[in-house]
Amino acid sequence: MHHKNIHNTPYNFKELAASNPKLIPYVSISPQKVMTIDFADNEAVLQLNRAILINQYGLSDWSIPNGYLCPPIPGRADYIHHIADFLKDNSVKSKVKGLDIGVGANCIYPILGSRIYNWKMVGADINEVAIASSTKNINATPDLKEHIEVRHQTDNSNIFKGIIKKGEKYQFSMCNPPFHASEKEANKGTKRKLQNLGLETNSKLNFGGQANELWCNGGEALFIKRMIKQSEEFKSQVTWFTCLVSKKENLRKIYKQLDKLKVTHKTITMTQGNKQSRFVAWKFDK
Repeated sequence: MHHKNIHNTPYNFKELAASNPKLIPYVSISPQKVMTIDFADNEAVLQLNRAILINQYGLSDWSIPNGYLCPPIPGRADYIHHIADFLKDNSVKSKVKGLDIGVGANCIYPILGSRIYNWKMVGADINEVAIASSTKNINATPDLKEHIEVRHQTDNSNIFKGIIKKGEKYQFSMCNPPFHASEKEANKGTKRKLQNLGLETNSKLNFGGQANELWCNGGEALFIKRMIKQSEEFKSQVTWFTCLVSKKENLRKIYKQLDKLKVTHKTITMTQGNKQSRFVAWKFDK
């Protein structure tokens, strides 16, 4: 993980459970004689996230509706830290305002961005339930309202249009795109994850996820290519556009689209344990 990520050390379940007593029933002692939870239990992971956000990020409360994506906070924090490094390395020195495309019901990126780096954040989503849930999470901790605004994207064909207002300036945008090309492919991915966890394939996976969070027509590559095309219209309002790329094999298609527009682009690699992820960043030269 990033060296600034506070989740580099093991979870202190005793301290976390004290911050969120609802976590207590899910804490057990592992065969290695350490406190842990069943990470395949979606309610256990939800209460762990709630405890982390209350204990380590100063939130008053946090929740998500049943069936919505429950994010692994350490990995989400890594994206935030790497963006901060990226902005610094590329001489972005003005007060930072970021845009999260696909904020979801959890609102996790704006929350972490505002808490870790005191950034102003706007989160956008096409799902009304997600917008309502994110708004509820912001309102639960009053000072978050000074840093985070949530906006509803009413046109599924647009990514930035209708969200970025005239005259607004952002130092970066970010996105964790849906990575499957169809519901069938998403279900196969879920089945694989369950098998890797040693669970029955009819079990519920701990992270949940709605259709718009997990898949879209054409999958990750087509979504990002569409984002790149539409970003050109807002090149004077956003300094750096960024997007996670979960499938390394999609990079070639993404680079081809970026080169077609003759933009400056860079790829940042992130490592969490044995897992490697990346985000692509691009900007339109003035």
